[in-house]
Amino acid sequence: MNKDRVKLLEQFIKEEPENPFNKYALAMEYYDVDSQAALQLLSYLQQQHPSYLPAYYQLANLLREEGNRESADYIFKLGIKLAEELNDTKTRSELLSSYKNFLFEKD
Repeated sequence: MNKDRVKLLEQFIKEEPENPFNKYALAMEYYDVDSQAALQLLSYLQQQHPSYLPAYYQLANLLREEGNRESADYIFKLGIKLAEELNDTKTRSELLSSYKNFLFEKD
């Protein structure tokens, strides 16, 4: 985690609280070092900015890593559906591939 980048992103969030990218970027800084902070930010994005598609992939995978398979399954499906609605074939493909791997892990 780059502490200078975290401070800068926190400042960006104060200046532009409705810009979802800043919270997403901060969540990615926390992802490997503070999974709960990342989970909180990604969950916020999914709830408050439901059309911000990048959050679904990261949130579903973090939930999977945390052992919350039921929630991960739900978020994967929501993200896939949103990608279809937005006609974002690249993100849909990435979500679908990750979801298939997720299902394979279960077996």
